[in-house]
Amino acid sequence: MKSGFAGALNVYRTMAHHPALLKAWAPLRQHVVKDSALGPVRSELVILRAAHRMDSAYEWVHHVSRARGLGISDARIRAMRGMPDGEDGLIARAVDALIDSFRLPSDIEGALSVAVGREGVFDLMATVGFYSILGYILMTYGTPIDEAAAAEMTERPL
Repeated sequence: MKSGFAGALNVYRTMAHHPALLKAWAPLRQHVVKDSALGPVRSELVILRAAHRMDSAYEWVHHVSRARGLGISDARIRAMRGMPDGEDGLIARAVDALIDSFRLPSDIEGALSVAVGREGVFDLMATVGFYSILGYILMTYGTPIDEAAAAEMTERPL
C-alpha cells in the first residue's frame, strides 16, 4: 500500500499506525473517492461540506485543491461554507442533516433521489460517514496538512 495511495499523504501515514485498519480502508476509499454514483464534482462538494462542518482543516485544504482540479470555481467552493443555492444547497442541507440528526429527512432524501438517484443518496451518506471517521482520526492525532496542499493555499488562497 505504501507504493500506492497510502504512501502519498500524511493522512495515510497517520493511519499506518493501524495497518489492519488502513488495509480494510482501501476498498471503501476506492468506492467513495473514485467509484461513487455521485460522480467526482458532487462527491467533492459533499466532502467540502463535511470538512467544513467538522472543522477539519486537513480535509478542507486537500479537497479545495481536488475541487479546483475538477474545475470547481473558488466561489462555488467558498459557498459550501454557507448555504448555497440549487443542488449545491441540497447537498449542503443533506450533509448538515446527517451530521446534526444522523439521518436524512424524507423531503431531503426525496429531492436527492430525484437529483442523484437512490445509489447516489447511499453514496452521499457513505461519503459523509467515511470523511467523518477520517476527520476524527486527523483531528485526534493533529495530522499536518501536506506541504504541497499548504503551499497551494498560500499561493492561491480562497
